[in-house]
Order: sequence, then structure tokens, then C-alpha cells
Amino acid sequence: MTKKLYDLDSHLSVFSAQVLACDPAGEGRWQILLDQTAFFPEGGGQLPDQGTLDQANVLDVQESGPDILHTTDAPLTVGTSVTGTLDWPLRFRRMQCHSGEHIVSGTAHSLYGCTNVGFHLGENEVILDFDKELSQEQLDTIETIANQVIWENRPVLAEYPDPAVLRDLEYRSKLDLTENVRIVTIPGCDVCACCAPHVNATGEIGVIKLLSSMRHRGGIRIWMAAGQMALEDYRTKQGNVAAISAALSVKQHETAQGVARMKQELEAAYLALKEARQALAAEKCRDLPETEGNLLLFEEDLDSQSMRTLVNAGMEKCSGVCAVFVGKDGQYRHVMGSKHVDLRAKSREIHQALGGKGGGQPTMIQGTVTASRKEIEAYFG
Repeated sequence: MTKKLYDLDSHLSVFSAQVLACDPAGEGRWQILLDQTAFFPEGGGQLPDQGTLDQANVLDVQESGPDILHTTDAPLTVGTSVTGTLDWPLRFRRMQCHSGEHIVSGTAHSLYGCTNVGFHLGENEVILDFDKELSQEQLDTIETIANQVIWENRPVLAEYPDPAVLRDLEYRSKLDLTENVRIVTIPGCDVCACCAPHVNATGEIGVIKLLSSMRHRGGIRIWMAAGQMALEDYRTKQGNVAAISAALSVKQHETAQGVARMKQELEAAYLALKEARQALAAEKCRDLPETEGNLLLFEEDLDSQSMRTLVNAGMEKCSGVCAVFVGKDGQYRHVMGSKHVDLRAKSREIHQALGGKGGGQPTMIQGTVTASRKEIEAYFG
């Protein structure tokens, strides 16, 4: 049975241990069994710790019954003593987020009766699932109270209560646990069954930020960040805001208004361009020649509505197919129309010949082709 040093001291990052077993695990890997370890194995929604055992890199840590197995990239000699060294920044980052999750979940539970039904702690995101929907106002309240708990620097306690005490203890848990239950308590905030390492006091978390949310399976899914992860998120978003501020020549706190104004200007410009294109299409319609055969038109820049307007006019002036192609050799959008040819029936033949795809109605089809102008003219010739 492996002694769990992380249960005794979550801040222990260097330790000594005896190698009890070393078995090949394939692909240049070994499974190491120690008499004791500070490496937390995967569990409770959290990935395993990383680090080294002497010169061997620890690639994975998993529980196997009462034992904890360390997967390494080099063998260790059975019976020898080794030094284990955790990737401490990674461990601390995860503790900040996991303890922060307890604060958020405990607050949501006490205020709104929410049950945490899902938790995932990734490298760059923390996801919480609750069984009830929450409004933005309620989320803001949870976030405010959670940060107040951090500022008060409350202790974070982890212990294995006596079974008699556990029987009468009210605590959060996703599983029906009966023995060897580890309880993590944040006074006045949360009491929860949890196997993971945590900070010693809430002040170590630094800050909690609820980033976004969405409805999920009758409840809500929340993305949050805490501590170092929250700082990195803020830096990224601050950089984005600064870039937008400079691009729009507005103050940083006015970027949303600046984007809204730019959007309005773009919409007005698009409408003006659309009207100009339609006017150009109408002018082109008046200049279309009458012909007994097909009528082909090649344009560099027309929107779909203008293309259809041109085709509708051309259908009246030809006895074959009126086709408008917009683009350049090898990359054309097209609209084709005819009052005399069933284009839906002929669509497959056209697109096979011109390397395209599309469809539509008997009188009009649209799509794309990859043929050159010369090939298109030869086909409709």
C-alpha cells in the first residue's frame, strides 16, 4: 500500500521513497511502485502530477487498488532510495483552480441549491456543471462572494473523519461513499468529499473569475479560472483589448462602443455596395444582346442577388442557357437560367464537364466550377 504524502502535506514538492517494484510497460516506459509518494494520481476530475524520480521523468500516475503506480521513461532499481520532485508550478496552479472550484460550488449550493454534477480541470480551462440554471445576476453574486472568501484567507482543511462523525456530517459528494472518505472543509463556505490536494488557505488562490456559461442538460455549464490561470486569461484579453483600442483609436474601456460603431459603418457600406452592384446589374441587363443560342457573361465581382437579376434578364434574350460566372479561371461561382432547357436535369452533366457542383430548379441552378473561361466557352459553344 502506497503512503499518500500529498494527503499529509499538499505543499510537499520534494520527497524520498523506496522503490518496491519496476516493471516494463512497453514503448520505452516503466511502471514504478514506491512505498510512499507526493505525486497525486489522476482522479476527481484532475490530471496526475508531473515531475521526476531521480533522472526519470514521471509521465503518468494512476491508482491501482491500494497502490499508486508511476509511469516513467526510464527504469529504477528495486530496493534503492529515489528522490521525487514534483513540477511544483503545475501542482500549485491546479490546487488554485481545484480549491477555487470548491468555493464556487459551495457558494452555488448554499445560495441557490445547485448540485455540482460535473467537473473538469484542464491545463487552460476549468469546467463546472450544475443541475440548475443560473442567471447572470446570480453568477455575479457567486463570483463576488467567492472572491470575498479568498480575501478573508480562510483555512482549507483536509481530513478523514471518524466513521461515526462522518455518518452525521453534511457534505457534498457525487458518489455514495461509506469509508475512507476524505473531507475538504472551507469554513462557512463548503464541506465536500475530495481526494485531490488543495491550498492551505484561500488567500493562496488569489482570484476567481467566472469566464462564460451556457445552458447544459437542464442546468448550466460554467467556465472559470483561478489564480495563475486567471492571470493568464486576463493578460490575453487585456492584450486583445489594447490591440482593438489602438486599431479603432478609442480608449480601452470604450472598445465595445467602438466595435459597435464600426459594425454600423460596415453595414452601411455593405448596403451602399449592394445597391451599387444592383444598379450595375440593372445597367448590364439593359445592354444584353439577344441571341438564338447560349448567353455567357463573365464578371469579376457580383453578389448572388445581382447574378440572379442578370440571369433573369438574359433568359428573356436567349433561346438557350444564360449563365453568369463570377471569379477567375479555375474558381468561378455561377448562376444559370433557361426558359427552354431543364437545368436541374442537365446539372449533373454540366458540373461533370466543368468540374463543379451545385443544383437548383428546372429554370435556374447555381454552384461553383473549377474550369477555365476557355473550357466554359468551349462547353457552351
